[in-house]
Amino acid sequence: MKITPQYLLIFLALGLCGLCTRQWYSQAHQHTMLTTLSQTIADQSAAVQQQKNSIAVMDRQVAAMDSHLTEFKSTIKSNAAEILILRGENDRMTGTLAQYKQLTETLESRVKQANAVIKDIAEQRDDFLKRLNETIQDRNEVVAKYNALVKQLEDRQTAQKK
Repeated sequence: MKITPQYLLIFLALGLCGLCTRQWYSQAHQHTMLTTLSQTIADQSAAVQQQKNSIAVMDRQVAAMDSHLTEFKSTIKSNAAEILILRGENDRMTGTLAQYKQLTETLESRVKQANAVIKDIAEQRDDFLKRLNETIQDRNEVVAKYNALVKQLEDRQTAQKK
């Protein structure tokens, strides 16, 4: 059987149409995947930025708490110095026993207040550090997921180039 050039041309045109259709379908699928990955990367970038902002806020809070802790430490030192001074004055005092007891009770209440404040600040610091560690852990998980997606994207791009 002899194939005429017209039939051969029709066959080649249909084959080329099929090839173009297949290429179009493949590129449309790749574009959909690329759009999905781009959206995922954008979402994760936003999450990373939010975590960075959260960490910056927490850093400022830590700095504020450190300054409060420094103030309280200086208050404790001044209270300790005041206690020493008052003890010295108490030794020199010739006053009555009631005055002595009143001064002692005052100093003890100040020390208890200072200790309570220090304990409260330490608990706040511990709670803050716990939240900070959880936030950093969450950020590290987001970064790990982001890096995995970027690697997948790079691998796909490499595969497409080949």
